[in-house]
Amino acid sequence: MSLPKSLDAQAESKYTNPYAVDVIRTKRRDLVYGISHTEDLLNLLVTHGVITAVKRSIVLTLRSRKDQNSRILDIVESRGERACRKFFHPCLMLAEPELYQRIKTFVGDVNEHFQDPRRQLIGYLLEMDKVIKTSQNEPRRTNNRRNILELKKVEDKLTKGMSDLIQLIATNGDMALLEKFLNDTDINTVNSSKNTLLHVAAEHGNVSAAELLICKGAKVDLQNNTGCTALHRAASRGHTDIVKALIQAGAPIHVVDDQGRTPVHLAAEQLQLESVSVLVKEEASQPESLRKNTFLHMAGREDNWKLMELLLQNGAPVDAMNNQMNTALFYAVQESNSKAVEVLLNAGAKVNFDIINEALKSKQDTILQLLLDKSQGFLGEDVLGPALFTTVRLNQDRMMDLLIKGGADVNIWNKKRYTPLLLSAELGHTEVFRVLVAENADLDVRLSDFSSALHLGVQSGNTSIVRALLEKGMDPDIKTVKGFTPLHVAAHYDRAEIVALLVKGGAQVNSVDQQGLTPLHIASQLAHTDVVVQLVQGKAATEVKDRQGRTALHLAAHSGGKSSLIDLLLSANSNVNVSDNEKKTALHLAAMDGDKHVVASLLSHKAKVLVRDMDGSTPLHYAAAGGHASIVSILLRSVNNRGLEDRNAWRKTSLHVAAEKGHDGVVVVLLETGAKVNATDQSKDTPLHCAARGGHPSVVERLLNWGQTGPKGQQNMVNLQMTNKVGKTALQVAESENSPQHENISIILKKRMLLIK
Repeated sequence: MSLPKSLDAQAESKYTNPYAVDVIRTKRRDLVYGISHTEDLLNLLVTHGVITAVKRSIVLTLRSRKDQNSRILDIVESRGERACRKFFHPCLMLAEPELYQRIKTFVGDVNEHFQDPRRQLIGYLLEMDKVIKTSQNEPRRTNNRRNILELKKVEDKLTKGMSDLIQLIATNGDMALLEKFLNDTDINTVNSSKNTLLHVAAEHGNVSAAELLICKGAKVDLQNNTGCTALHRAASRGHTDIVKALIQAGAPIHVVDDQGRTPVHLAAEQLQLESVSVLVKEEASQPESLRKNTFLHMAGREDNWKLMELLLQNGAPVDAMNNQMNTALFYAVQESNSKAVEVLLNAGAKVNFDIINEALKSKQDTILQLLLDKSQGFLGEDVLGPALFTTVRLNQDRMMDLLIKGGADVNIWNKKRYTPLLLSAELGHTEVFRVLVAENADLDVRLSDFSSALHLGVQSGNTSIVRALLEKGMDPDIKTVKGFTPLHVAAHYDRAEIVALLVKGGAQVNSVDQQGLTPLHIASQLAHTDVVVQLVQGKAATEVKDRQGRTALHLAAHSGGKSSLIDLLLSANSNVNVSDNEKKTALHLAAMDGDKHVVASLLSHKAKVLVRDMDGSTPLHYAAAGGHASIVSILLRSVNNRGLEDRNAWRKTSLHVAAEKGHDGVVVVLLETGAKVNATDQSKDTPLHCAARGGHPSVVERLLNWGQTGPKGQQNMVNLQMTNKVGKTALQVAESENSPQHENISIILKKRMLLIK
């Protein structure tokens, strides 16, 4: 039925008001997601001349239905109003009747609101509906049956056209007729198995058809539903001329099908040797930098040694590298494919360190043996040496044995001056260490700092290695450049069991290093109590001093050592009041460090509280300077608050020191104990001067308020007018500095002096 003239004129006047185009644009989302029979719709659009068969095939190459539907709408919209109307009726109506009814309802609703005679798509749809409606009372299933029949007719037409072309190509039919048919057909159209016409020509060996298809733009990389390209088909059938033509047209030779097979795999399986040869030569002509993997690499990974032999026979280079600079042998070893390894080695494949290393990592001693046997006399120290060190790191005694028998030097040095023996001792790898000793590795080798295997074995904590070296006669007192003996190392790394072993083996327990430190010094400093116990039991001398004049007790007290360690050293006759080169006792150092448990332990062993160092400072000075209020309290209680006014070389009391450092808590403890708030040092500075100079507002306020909060009747109030040696009050000291803290202090002092409100 033809369109009414008025409606036909509207359709032609698409640039005036293309209503069908507007509907597509407005309802685009509904159409994109609502069309589920995309291929049926495409067939109808081709039949009714809305799109070409070529466009249909292009749309079907898109992966998702959403993308296909979106592309259809783009094409239809670009064809104008008449194409858009045909899209709706009859194509959408036949392919998606429910969606069509929803669109028609929408169009009717729009026309009720817009009474524009040019907006009459609803009229067009209603008129066109009469074409397929024979009666108002006809059952609905009749329309559905006709829809299906029309769709089937279109599909049959397309299928028959494809079948005719396939038949023509498969039977080497008339080329002129083929070319004529191809002019009206999408060259890359596919059948139900996703085979293109080029697949068919390649499979049936129709060289002329293949060349014609390639010439007309057939894609050479399309894969069918099993992942095969046309090159797969040609190679598996041995159609060498087509293989060459496809390669010349740019067909990829390394693409794999669904079973991971390349064209050369299929050619080899069918013993199509000429095709194998062509593919191998083509691969060899490609730049190495572009190769992800060669056919030989793939065969090595798969342990496909039969394919490997065929490839090698046809000229595949055995040592060809991929873009990661690895050969096929590398991957065959990596995958532990022993037969493939053997084939490659028999073909002359070269063995390098990376390949040996892969064998070591995979722990395949049979493959390593194979590599060594086939490379006898060709592997130098640059390969065997690093491999030997790898076996040490992996602790693989069996692999090491094979390497040594294969010519590896047990005493080789690496860049860091390690031998395999030294490295095995440092890592504590007993198994390889025993192999090296059995192979007469040199036990006297040293690192650049003169560390021996015994030092390294002690460091790793391996008792078996240490015992073996001592049994072999190694000197237990052997020293490094800095004078460390194995016993020093054991003390440092807290190896109590090894300390006992070394002492039993004759090690000198009081040996000193360059700093004058004994093993007992080191263990005490690091609070390794178990080691200290072993050393004390081994008659270590507690009175030995290092170059700073410090004993083990000094170091234990100064490093946060446990009180139990202090008690242990003192029970071993350490002198609690011995002083170092600066006349500091252990109590000075403990007060400085701030550990109240250590201080209490020292005091319980009669440590002197009022003792002075070379600067005249007592432990109380150091506790105050460190801000350790609890230590200050403990020290004062132990001497009944004596020492409050003890002064150091600068005539400073503990209160001066605490104020100077800004330790408000210590200031409180000292003032409450009776420290004089206006005491002066050698510069006639009071604690207030010190706090003002140091920029500590909280301490300044504490000192200012002390007279008001102190004990009843106390005459210990701060004197704001006191001046120091240069005639400055605390206020003037604060004003001479330039910081926000000092400005704050100036304000505090001025308010107290009633200079400002």
